[in-house]
Amino acid sequence: MKKYIIIFFAVLCISVPQLSAQRYLPGMRGLQLTAGTVNGLNSQEGFHAGMALATYTKRADRWVFGVEYLEKRFSYKDLTIPQSQFTVDAGYYLKLLSDWRKTFFVSAGASAVAGYESVYRNNKLLPDGATINNGDAFLYGAAFTVELETYIIDRLVLLANVRERFLMGSSVGKLNTQFGIGIRIMII
Repeated sequence: MKKYIIIFFAVLCISVPQLSAQRYLPGMRGLQLTAGTVNGLNSQEGFHAGMALATYTKRADRWVFGVEYLEKRFSYKDLTIPQSQFTVDAGYYLKLLSDWRKTFFVSAGASAVAGYESVYRNNKLLPDGATINNGDAFLYGAAFTVELETYIIDRLVLLANVRERFLMGSSVGKLNTQFGIGIRIMII
């Protein structure tokens, strides 16, 4: 696995200096897919996956509208209790930094988030007779993101991000840190 990662980054380093297309133009749109871990780098404790539409503005910033599924897992004896969150978000990302060839970008953004949370798929009774007091809930709040982007080819962007979500209404946890990777396919 380690050798494939080294080969991937070697190909990336060789191809990036050759790219010279125009990027971050007003009105450009991209469909992005992201996935990663929640509250640490251990995927056994939780994961997230999302899809979003990014639209670039005149100032080389972008609006992002998306949907996301997040699941955290809690251990209880020999049982795993899932907490699932289904959310939609809308946010604005500012371009903070880019290289002179426009192949690497650093952005920061803030999003409004709303959704629904389910604990143990709405089951209240555990197999050993214990009762779950946490119930389903509507969520609302904000997310703050720092994102790194690099263009692989003119219409394909590789993403890495760190995101902190603060959601009111959750009976299990209000703060979730997400680490993710993804791709953005430029469609217009």
